[in-house]
Amino acid sequence: MPFKHASQALRKFKILDLTRARAGPTAARQLADFGARVIKIEEPGDPNYADFGTRNGPDFQNLHRNKQSLALNLKDPRGKEIFMKLAATADVIVENYRPVVKFNLGIDYESIRKINPRIVYASISGFGQTGPYKDRPGLDQIAQGMGGHMSVTGPRNSPPVRSGAAISDMTAGMLTAGGIMAALLERESSGEGQWLHTSLLQAQIYLLDFQAARYLVDGDVAQQEGNNHPTNVSTGTFPTKDGWVNIAPTNQMFDKLLAILGAPEVAKDAKFASSQERRKNRIELENLIGEKMKAKTTAEWIDILNRERIPCGPINTMDQVFADPQVQHLGIAQEIETPGRGKIKIVGQPVIMSRTPATMAMPTPGLGEHSDEILAEIGYDKAAIEALHKDRVV
Repeated sequence: MPFKHASQALRKFKILDLTRARAGPTAARQLADFGARVIKIEEPGDPNYADFGTRNGPDFQNLHRNKQSLALNLKDPRGKEIFMKLAATADVIVENYRPVVKFNLGIDYESIRKINPRIVYASISGFGQTGPYKDRPGLDQIAQGMGGHMSVTGPRNSPPVRSGAAISDMTAGMLTAGGIMAALLERESSGEGQWLHTSLLQAQIYLLDFQAARYLVDGDVAQQEGNNHPTNVSTGTFPTKDGWVNIAPTNQMFDKLLAILGAPEVAKDAKFASSQERRKNRIELENLIGEKMKAKTTAEWIDILNRERIPCGPINTMDQVFADPQVQHLGIAQEIETPGRGKIKIVGQPVIMSRTPATMAMPTPGLGEHSDEILAEIGYDKAAIEALHKDRVV
């Protein structure tokens, strides 16, 4: 399939994607969706070069749309030579090897910089490029624990709980994409590229912004609060007649909420008269609100509370998420035609741009689908390409 840019926004940039798993592919996907030409470099001979199920599975299809695929053995000198030819004219390289691997392969930043001083080289690792843990294998769940997230997630006094989403991976990927954009923008004035890097551990701590700042500024070690807001009492998840509802009134809405619940006298109780007192007596107040909420259904409360401008919402399962009229209006589930699955829907870009929007221009490529095309572009003739295939270099 000929390459089609997914957007005009980043059309002029060429990205070499050496990543796998989730964090690195997320960064490269962000650039691909906005029109960069992303060449995903994969190991030859493995049709299911995927970390989560098969190549035609949901994860791989969702992570690698809008990219080209070049099968390339970087351990073979000829494979490395091909990579260096591509790197000489690339704008960005993204990798998430263990830190030592790129040096062993001879494709680290300094090596690339010698042939392309404009290169923006982005690295993602588990724990950082240097330091005592740099060589440890790092995965999302490990970072969630080490970065403090699991210590504040889950009901009070429960065992540690991980988030259902791969939040360290996704955050590291998005931060890397943002860092790449900053480096490309800076390059416009300096003319030089640079090496940027982050880790799952750093991303997780950064994501825990609220609790991390509370500790650094005030020495406050946050504890588990379940579905409740760490500081704003009366924000949380409450039972209704037929299910559950999230409500998030600000402190200024506290009296209004109690009036809606038919308990205006509670606001005058000294135990709940200020935000500080409400925190001291949180469990009693939450139980009181919970009992009042059981009088109506979730839908009834959502209607009532929204009319009164009190933030609220249901607790949706994934099927309910994509059936929601607002989600359907936003169009985040986007259809694409794939060779292996026919028409499927995948998760589109959440950032909407008025002139150069992201699109689903190309499905996830087959392994090495664009190898011959890419090799021809950098000067390999048909006989040379056939020889490379025969020797499993590509």
